[in-house]
Amino acid sequence: MLSTDTAVGLAGTGQSLRFVREQGEAMAQSSTDRRVARTRALLQQALSSLITKKDYEAITIQDICDAADVGRSTFYAHYTSKDDLRRNCFEKLRRLLADQQQHALAQPGEVQDRSLGFSLAMFEHARDHLDNYRALVGGRGGDLALASIRQILADLVRDEVATLDPDSRDAVPCELVVQYVVGAYMAVMTWWLDGGARLPPEQIDAVFRRLAIEGILPSEA
Repeated sequence: MLSTDTAVGLAGTGQSLRFVREQGEAMAQSSTDRRVARTRALLQQALSSLITKKDYEAITIQDICDAADVGRSTFYAHYTSKDDLRRNCFEKLRRLLADQQQHALAQPGEVQDRSLGFSLAMFEHARDHLDNYRALVGGRGGDLALASIRQILADLVRDEVATLDPDSRDAVPCELVVQYVVGAYMAVMTWWLDGGARLPPEQIDAVFRRLAIEGILPSEA
C-alpha cells in the first residue's frame, strides 16, 4: 500500500506531466496558427499584386500559387476558390474600419464630431499602400477591388445612418445618404491618390468629414 507521501508525489508528477503536455499542445497550436497566418498572407498578397496587373477574371489559381510560391493543395487547404480568397483579402480592412467607427461613435460629444469615424483609417490605409491603390484606381483589374472597398464603406455608412434620428438628417432616405457619402468618399480618395497623396491623411479626412457631415446633418439655427 502506498504511503501518503508517495501518493502525493505521484499525483504531483501526474499533474506536472499533464501541464507539460498541455503546454506542448498549446505551443504546437501556436506554431500552426502562425504558419496558417503566414500562408494566408502570402496568398492574399499574391492576389493583391496580380489584380493590379491583369483582369481579375483572367487570374487563375495557378497564377496565385506561382506568385505566392505555394502548391495548389496548399491553396485549397485555406480557400475554396479565387472569390473566397478575394473576400478574405478585404475582411481585415473591414474589421479595421469597423473598429475605428465603433470607437469614434462610443466617444462623448456632438454627433458631428463622432460621425464617419472610419474615414481617417481608410485614408491612412490607402496612404500606407499607395502604389497598390493607385494601380487599382487607374490600372487594369481594379474595378472589382474598388467595388469591394465601396461595398465595405457602404455597409459602414448604412449602419451609422440607421442609428441617426430621421429628424437630424431632414428625413432624407437612408440609401440616398449612403450613396452620397460613399460616392463622395471614393471621388475624394481617387483625386487624393492621383495627386500622390500629398495632403496628410488627417487633413484630407478633416475636410471630407466636414463637407460630408454638413451635407447629411442640418446646420443649427
